Amino acid sequence: MLRELLQCGARSVLDLGCGGGELLLRLAREAQFDRIVGIDLSPDALRDARALLQAEPGAQAGRVDLVEASFAVRDARFAGFDAAAMVETLEHIDAHRLSSVELAVFGSYRPATVVVTTPNSEYNPIHGTPPGSFRHPDHRFEWTRAKFRSWARGVAGRNGYRVAFGDIGEPDAEVGSSTQMAVLTRAA
Repeated sequence: MLRELLQCGARSVLDLGCGGGELLLRLAREAQFDRIVGIDLSPDALRDARALLQAEPGAQAGRVDLVEASFAVRDARFAGFDAAAMVETLEHIDAHRLSSVELAVFGSYRPATVVVTTPNSEYNPIHGTPPGSFRHPDHRFEWTRAKFRSWARGVAGRNGYRVAFGDIGEPDAEVGSSTQMAVLTRAA
């Protein structure tokens, strides 16, 4: 995830669904990023992210902002960023709201690069997740690799992006990796 954001040359990054700020902290440690904005609906998560960043000397240094907002809503404040990250967030959104997320992120904010990660449901038995269950009680769904790739290709095609796929974690020969990733790049 961080590698993809560094490699695309981004200077400004949105962390969509930043939670407790783990990615924000990693981004803040990299001099390449001069504007970082974490967005989350949860005031508690934003409080935790703020505390995590404040504990790291120089992590914020005027480069990191936290905003209580939904990335399923078009908002002009989030347009013009080089990149956006959606780390393990899709599965926390009700499926009927995914079109709103698409319209906001890919239609309105339109970052040059969007990195999306989500659990690979095919890997769940290796984690010991019982059949018919999800890895986390707040997950609304968990996708197979085919379903995730279909969704990402559809989003890319409808919004003028190219998409490449990758895995996070040691892959199993039959079911792939625990986490799947799509890197969507806006076509020139």
